[in-house]
Amino acid sequence: MMLSRLTAAALAALLLIAPAAATDAELAELARASGTPDIPGLKIVWLAPWGDVRNARPWRNVIVHQTEGPAGSARGGAQAQAKNPTRRGVTVWVETDGTVYWAVAENLVPTHGDGANRNDNKYIDNRPTYRQVVRDNSIGVEFAGNYPDVTTGPTEAQVAAWKILVKVLRARYDIPADRVYAHNWIDYKDARYCEGCTLATMAREWGE
Repeated sequence: MMLSRLTAAALAALLLIAPAAATDAELAELARASGTPDIPGLKIVWLAPWGDVRNARPWRNVIVHQTEGPAGSARGGAQAQAKNPTRRGVTVWVETDGTVYWAVAENLVPTHGDGANRNDNKYIDNRPTYRQVVRDNSIGVEFAGNYPDVTTGPTEAQVAAWKILVKVLRARYDIPADRVYAHNWIDYKDARYCEGCTLATMAREWGE
């Protein structure tokens, strides 16, 4: 009787695990697609469709940014970025409601970051980042909405979207979890708050 109970419990556990594994496998396959794929759990507005991933820049890092814009500003920022891809900004924008805007083709480099000028080890060990985690090898993601209080954290919808989006980015470009960086970790930024730190920390914890 005890054995059959244990067997039943093991089977139940497998049934719970199987759908999650299948979802991750499906997500990994979608992450290597071209065009404008529908990714479960994400609402993506494709201003720049994906091409063949082999023609994308060799992105080695993800840099998480937060903009001092009000709710609704991600759309405008992404549209301006799409018109002028190399302006100061990023490839991917995330609205407070969780909508993701893919604004720039994967082979173009927006102007973001300040050259990885932080070397004080305040947040992380900066030896592997100093002058190394830069715009040319890092895809940027901008989260809108921390206005007028810059210390306002991401919304629940942004966190939910990020949990899927960061998996997609990591799978598409083969980026390990420890190469997801907050902007404040690698550059000297606004001292009033730690830009991107909560979101980057989440991404690393999810990837463990």
